[in-house]
Amino acid sequence: MSYLIVLILAVAGLLTVMRKEAGAKAAIGVLLVTGIIGLLLDTEVLGALLLLAAAGTAFAGLPGLRQQWLTPKLFDYFKKVSPKVSATERTALDAGTVGWDGALFSGNPDWNQLLKNRAEALPAEEQAFIDHQCSVAVSMCNSWDVAVERADLPPELWEYLKKEKFFGMIIPKEYGGLGLSTKAQSLVLQKLAVNEMLMTTVGVPNSLGPGELLLKYGSEEQKQHYLPRLADGREIPCFGLTGPRAGSDATSLPDTGVVCMGEFEGKQVLGLKLNFEKRWITLAPIATVVGLAFRLFDPDHLLGEEEDRGITCALVPRDTKGMDIGRRHWPVGSPFLNGPIFGKNVFIPMDWIIGGTDMIGQGWRMLVECLSVGRCVTLPSGASGAGRYMLGTAGGFTRIRRQFNVPVADMEGVQAPLARIASKAYIAQAAVLHTANMVDNGEKPSVPSAILKYHLTEYQRQMAHDAMDVHGGKAVTKGPRNYLAIPTDATAVSITVEGANILTRSLMIFGQGAIRCHPYVLSELEARDKNDSDAFDKAFFGHAGLIFGNFARALTKGVGITSRDTPFDEAAAPYALAVSRISAGFGLCADAAMASLGSDLKKRELISARLGDVLSSLYLTSMVLKNWHEGTAVEGEKALLDYSCQTLLFNAEEALSGFFANLPSRALAAVLRVIVFPAGRQFSQPTDVLTHKIARAVSTNTALRAKLIGNTWNTWNDGEQDNPLYRYNELLKNYDRAEKIYHTVNKAYAKGKIPASALHPEQRVEAAVERQIISGEDAEFMRDYEAEVLDMLTVDDFAFDRLATDKSTVIYHRDDLKAADNIASAPGKKGSKTKRTGQNRKLPVEETAESDTTGLQPNADSEQSEEDERTAPALK
Repeated sequence: MSYLIVLILAVAGLLTVMRKEAGAKAAIGVLLVTGIIGLLLDTEVLGALLLLAAAGTAFAGLPGLRQQWLTPKLFDYFKKVSPKVSATERTALDAGTVGWDGALFSGNPDWNQLLKNRAEALPAEEQAFIDHQCSVAVSMCNSWDVAVERADLPPELWEYLKKEKFFGMIIPKEYGGLGLSTKAQSLVLQKLAVNEMLMTTVGVPNSLGPGELLLKYGSEEQKQHYLPRLADGREIPCFGLTGPRAGSDATSLPDTGVVCMGEFEGKQVLGLKLNFEKRWITLAPIATVVGLAFRLFDPDHLLGEEEDRGITCALVPRDTKGMDIGRRHWPVGSPFLNGPIFGKNVFIPMDWIIGGTDMIGQGWRMLVECLSVGRCVTLPSGASGAGRYMLGTAGGFTRIRRQFNVPVADMEGVQAPLARIASKAYIAQAAVLHTANMVDNGEKPSVPSAILKYHLTEYQRQMAHDAMDVHGGKAVTKGPRNYLAIPTDATAVSITVEGANILTRSLMIFGQGAIRCHPYVLSELEARDKNDSDAFDKAFFGHAGLIFGNFARALTKGVGITSRDTPFDEAAAPYALAVSRISAGFGLCADAAMASLGSDLKKRELISARLGDVLSSLYLTSMVLKNWHEGTAVEGEKALLDYSCQTLLFNAEEALSGFFANLPSRALAAVLRVIVFPAGRQFSQPTDVLTHKIARAVSTNTALRAKLIGNTWNTWNDGEQDNPLYRYNELLKNYDRAEKIYHTVNKAYAKGKIPASALHPEQRVEAAVERQIISGEDAEFMRDYEAEVLDMLTVDDFAFDRLATDKSTVIYHRDDLKAADNIASAPGKKGSKTKRTGQNRKLPVEETAESDTTGLQPNADSEQSEEDERTAPALK
């Protein structure tokens, strides 16, 4: 019994010391005390072993002793096995700051660090811009018209964007811009994301491009000339980085600038001769000024002894001799303005280099620092805003769409995707808000930007597919009424640009974080590069203490031995404790992977991807918890919090399980699994009960639905483009009344009180009012309600030859089809008007004659839907 007591005391003491990372002296103290206790309790062998362990710990752990023998051996070995960091990798690592991502890497996150900067409400001026100017802008375009009919924004919208300085959101007011905060910029893009082309057109000039590069690195003369012109749209910018052979590996770009003398404005000046080929450049076809990245060479040593001066960035006006732009690429889904740029022997003066000659060779650093805006703000905000609108329309559609006499939103098979969409929208909103808030507070979150870019654009794709599924035939039939097909197709663009998602997940999130965010690895590498043994000793043994600390924290927290003190309420606290527990396990696994695989870890992309998935899940959960903590919860939000956190933490444990299953060292994997999951995995997929609650809340007129679709385009005024979300919201406001009438009428029909031939809802309503089953007031209400429902369910149809680009290739199959097309397209032919009438609202009148010219023939009575729901004109 004495042996057991002494052993328990020693283990408990050592675990306590390790959890706190108290250092070698504290561990020696525990071993000495328990060793002496062992001798006093007649457990001589155990006591002697503990004392010997104390001596060994002193010999290896105390700086004055270990530096004499152990540190030099470890340093020599580390030099041989540690991965080399290239100059370009070093630049990427030095870019940005480390914040909450570093806390998660440490295995012991301090929640007060995350909560110290609240995401305060926007100033009234910024909120007013989002509420008014953004609403006006998005109301001026219809996705079908923009993407299919004109492949561009309407001219009046272009003028409005310039007039209201949408292209100058990041440009300070002193240079003529709006000077919006990052949070406001994010919310602008979320609102504009209803239309993919609009969001892209506004987002790109406000992220990676001449504007941001000029702000951070440009000369004052360049700023004074360009920034006011960029802000009001007199100049339209683009930035040429990628090309045929330089995509994700931007450092390999083959475009060159050679220092030479040349003629400029009639004078011989020192400048650059550029040769380049760029592709996939957004806004290139209409750009008036082009930012270019190229490799600068000085073969004649006109600048100095060094020939290869590195990647450099310059601004080149569109009309510069030798530059060829104007043609277009055709992006999938949304044909936003994008195209190639070519240049052959393009001479530019040296002062066109962004920042002047002092910035020669600094291009890669400039790009890495600015790319984080695209990955951290533009693309994630677009994904969040698009998903928010998808949620609103999916919830509305599934509530008004009835099959088997019930709304499809009440069917469990439909509720599952609805809950998934709601959860992803909820997570995305929290992530973009609080990461943007970090930027506003001076951080440059490089690793979180990669997390948001990958996961939120993937969320966008998954939300789009789920929304398509629940809409069924409504969403797979293209036309002006289809608000999902074009955004769904366009998700592939977000997945691909600004660092392809495969690359981002496989290499960037953990690969960059393992060095940049780890508390000690970067210091160890710097000590190696400087051959500084003392610095290495401090970093390496601090690293060792971290490993022991994460071992103790993962093991003890895994069996429930942990402090319950958190800054969160009882709803969020369990998830915060789980994040801390998994963080300790993640930190231990990250060190184990780096130690066991060494430089080979770069090649083991699937291992790196799984560890990146763990870090991402922990980061996103943290953003959800911060959002909950700082916000005011509405009814039903607790279910969404539970669903979201459980999903994210399940994914984190799933990724860790995949890591254990695939780590090459099977013995190490087995040991790690026991330490990280001593009581087994603790999270499963959310329950069906949560799914039911969330699906009901987002498909009815609730406070939760209103909160989730806030700050999106949910208004609709006369003269604006049709807004399906507004119309669904209006229908949902009247749903409870309509549902009671549905129930009364269908019950009467089932009992034979209404003729069996009354197969349509409109027929049953008329029969019910005739038989005084419902009142005349209810019947009038249902006539309007059903007319609006039918219009929202209706899809477009087209002339037979409309889909053929080359009309000469059309096979009509029947003479009457060709005749019908000829009649429809005859000059001066006037079609009938169809008027959409919604509840308490007149909708825009459509001229079918205009549609006939393009072969489009809207017909509110044309849809053929499944089962008993065949559409028909409302009976008079």
